[in-house]
Amino acid sequence: MPAPSTDLRDSCSRAHGARNDCHRSFHTSNGRRKTDASEQRVGGGMDKFLLRPDLQGGGEEPAPTGGASGDLKSPDWLHLRAEGLSCDYTVLFGKAEADKIFRELEQEVEYFTGALAKVQVFGKWHSVPRKQATYGDAGLTYTFSGLTLTPKPWIPVLERVRDRVCEVTGQTFNFVLVNRYKDGCDHIGEHRDDERELALGSPIASVSFGACRDFIFRHKDSRGKRPRRTVEVVRLQLAHGSLLLMNPPTNTHWYHSLPIRKRVLAPRVNLTFRKILPTKK
Repeated sequence: MPAPSTDLRDSCSRAHGARNDCHRSFHTSNGRRKTDASEQRVGGGMDKFLLRPDLQGGGEEPAPTGGASGDLKSPDWLHLRAEGLSCDYTVLFGKAEADKIFRELEQEVEYFTGALAKVQVFGKWHSVPRKQATYGDAGLTYTFSGLTLTPKPWIPVLERVRDRVCEVTGQTFNFVLVNRYKDGCDHIGEHRDDERELALGSPIASVSFGACRDFIFRHKDSRGKRPRRTVEVVRLQLAHGSLLLMNPPTNTHWYHSLPIRKRVLAPRVNLTFRKILPTKK
């Protein structure tokens, strides 16, 4: 039996405080009210991309297997699958803990200024439409958008989030890129996280705090004014305290972006944890 359609389009349209509510109850296609938390975290129209394990007798959900992400230990994972796309999504932190982490991030993260706050696009330098910072293990460098960055040493709040992500995914991460979006006007364009420093076969873990924002995947063959073919766009809504695990080969075939949403008035901080190869000397 096909999964019921959902309608969560209004869940991210209202920003209040540091958090938009992406966890509201919704209605199925037959009009019945539904409140299953695992069904609420992805925007409307996503059912066709979701893989859900069958519920066994007694209502317990078997532990999902997450492809390259291994044995995902946290409950209530959603598995998103499309051609060349493999992602796993859950809300990792409850509201109280997520609020506390968000406050600490706002107080403790030191963002780039000056030349490091610019990005190179088609040979020209532009101010980055968000704030950025990098933290990680000693001896690493990371190059993207014309910048080669040496991460600052880990701070306690980032270590706590990293350790939780490692615990539930079974993966290890030694680097994090922090992006702060002051409101819905701050954004990031379509790109792939496919830098040569990334460890081959390692997923990227994206953890979000603050305002709920739309997140869009677009297949590489479906970009531009004259695309090679039409591949349906995959749209998510990333909730406060959520984790999106992008498994290989997602970043080979799909670009992703966080588009402008002018009605979003609250800030958002996103942490993308990566496994970076040590710099060769």
